[in-house]
Amino acid sequence: MSKVALVSGSAVRIGREIASHLAEMGWDLALHFNASSKEIHRSSSELKLRFPNLRFEIFQANLGEIDQAENLIRDVIARLGSLDLLINNASIFEPSSLKDTTSSLFLKHTMVNYIAPFILMRDFAKNQDKGQIINILDTRIATNDSNYLAYSLSKKSLFELTKMAALELAPNFRVNAIAPGAVLPPPGKDHLYLNQVAGKTPMRIPSGIDSIFKTLDYIIDNQDITGQVIYCDGGGHLL
Repeated sequence: MSKVALVSGSAVRIGREIASHLAEMGWDLALHFNASSKEIHRSSSELKLRFPNLRFEIFQANLGEIDQAENLIRDVIARLGSLDLLINNASIFEPSSLKDTTSSLFLKHTMVNYIAPFILMRDFAKNQDKGQIINILDTRIATNDSNYLAYSLSKKSLFELTKMAALELAPNFRVNAIAPGAVLPPPGKDHLYLNQVAGKTPMRIPSGIDSIFKTLDYIIDNQDITGQVIYCDGGGHLL
């Protein structure tokens, strides 16, 4: 039987690309989404056509609601029989400085980007004997730029949780993280914007989604790696 991976936020953008890559590597997939129903069903249909021997199950959950987050791992295992890999990719990303961050905005980012991944990691470890966890962070964790304060703090917190979980859950679970930089243009922007952002990094070129794939494969295949964050940002974290 193929191994099973859960990718949160797998309807669009990086999550969708990661799910497709894992299917190419032979993984059965639990495809999670919140509101992007049309996109997740289109993606699932495409994957089933390309990989008829693999399983693709769709799971809807609003990770901003604790009860829905706490049901997700249980539902995945019930329908797919097991879980071997959890990729915490789902997140929200809204600009706001310290002075402009409302309590509701702060709590929303904290819940989706940090507390929900914590719940999924905890429940994965409680319900399976072994596995891997990969958290998708952001190169912003290496800076103190506050123009996306709530988002950046939630990702910084998730990085610290990555290290703590790696220590507690070893040797049965490996827990790592990937911190992308300019991989895909944000909504409303094009590749010109991406090139402008990447041009400010030491390598001066967009990292591209392939850098995520190569890093993902490296982490999955290397049994000696845990508690690590790998930056895919063209050296942006050095600035």
